[in-house]
Amino acid sequence: MNLLKKLSQLRALREEDGQILPWMVLLVILFLGMAGLTVDVGHAYVSYRELQASTDAAALAGAYAMTQPSATAASVNSAVVAYSSQTGDSNATPNLPNDKISSTLTCVTDSTLVPAPCDASATLSNVVKVTQTAAVPTYFIQALRMFGVNTTATFNLTAQSAATIESGKATQVNVAMVVDTTASMGSQDTDANCNNTRIHCALAGVQTLLQALSPCSAGSTSTNCAGAFDQVSLFTFPNVLASTASNDTSCPSSNPTITPYTTPGIGASWTTDQAATTTYQVTNYLDDYSSNNQSGGTLNSSSAIAIATGGSGKSGCSGMQTPGGDGTYYAGVIYAAQSSLAAAQAANPGSQNVMIILSDGDANSTKISGAGHNGNVYGSLDDQCQQAISAANYATAAGTTVYTIAYGAASSGCSTDKSGSLAGLSPCTSMMDMASSSADFYSDSTASQNKGECASANSFSLNGIFANIAAKFTSVRLIPYATS
Repeated sequence: MNLLKKLSQLRALREEDGQILPWMVLLVILFLGMAGLTVDVGHAYVSYRELQASTDAAALAGAYAMTQPSATAASVNSAVVAYSSQTGDSNATPNLPNDKISSTLTCVTDSTLVPAPCDASATLSNVVKVTQTAAVPTYFIQALRMFGVNTTATFNLTAQSAATIESGKATQVNVAMVVDTTASMGSQDTDANCNNTRIHCALAGVQTLLQALSPCSAGSTSTNCAGAFDQVSLFTFPNVLASTASNDTSCPSSNPTITPYTTPGIGASWTTDQAATTTYQVTNYLDDYSSNNQSGGTLNSSSAIAIATGGSGKSGCSGMQTPGGDGTYYAGVIYAAQSSLAAAQAANPGSQNVMIILSDGDANSTKISGAGHNGNVYGSLDDQCQQAISAANYATAAGTTVYTIAYGAASSGCSTDKSGSLAGLSPCTSMMDMASSSADFYSDSTASQNKGECASANSFSLNGIFANIAAKFTSVRLIPYATS
């Protein structure tokens, strides 16, 4: 009996049933930790990119405010805060709760990165430095607390940016603003930065651009300056019957008559395009958009471009809408806009040409006048996104800076692009390749349509995007934060 008892005890000591349980607990902790770090760190990285982008925009806005004749420390700080990620500001985002922003003005006299003297600004400063912080909550890695692992509840993010003003006057700018008014732009964008129709939010961004530009030369305090300085022409696609284009610029507003897409000649005389019965141009190049002829003023309610963008404030003047019906094809409007810019520059020697294209990036029209299936040849029913890229690259080669804004662009599409060197490209890639450089490509990736599918280094709200673009061709630029 004693022998049997001892054998039973030895067998119990060697029993392995249940030994896997401690290992499973350890593996669960390990897997939760890895998953938590991947998800939470990934979310923190995206949030940091948004924080840095809005900090850059805020610094540029502050530097631009410094160039105004009546600039004060208070007005500069107000401009900085307006483009922060705080709730209610232009770059607000749910990814950055509890955002805080601060700015300081400094006078830098011994750096080649800061060419302007301190008295170039009424603030007697030539650099604005901005710091923005946000506490981003963690989610998954907090689950480790149930196993006794001490984890952080938030990632504390900090972004810094500095901007300076240039010496001398800013360059006169001719802006061709191209806005997509196809049917997709009439859908609702439920993102917190919009919460309206996509065309409404796009036009609100254009209003931001207009208010940042200078109808009179930089530094002028005149309310009746002679001759345009920054002038803007509004283009749209699909094109319209020329005799009805004024429906967008009169009150009450109504849709013009849509016609099949036309293909203006590459490098054709602008007077030839103006004589056509169909047009992509909604307004001529105008400098009457500001109520006081200065940057930062309210929009002039009588200006055709203010009316067309819905900024007149008049009853029944909602601006351009989305008649749609002909699909999307934008190579034609790009060539037309470039011809107009060439004419504007010839009339204003020394001026700078800029084209801004806002679209979701997908080209798929079946209604192109006289079109056949000719591959990526201009005017073909095939490879329409590639045709748009070629048109934009042509404009860049001609000296025009092309900015593109991918508004709710998808990571798949461009269904007509089945041949050529870029066969299978996406609307997002198409918009990126149309920009003059990667720094000129912007996206609103928080839009509810195709949310998160098209990100760029310049990815924030439409108002923030337009303010950032305007700052690029005014008299300000970013510099290293450590500059002193």
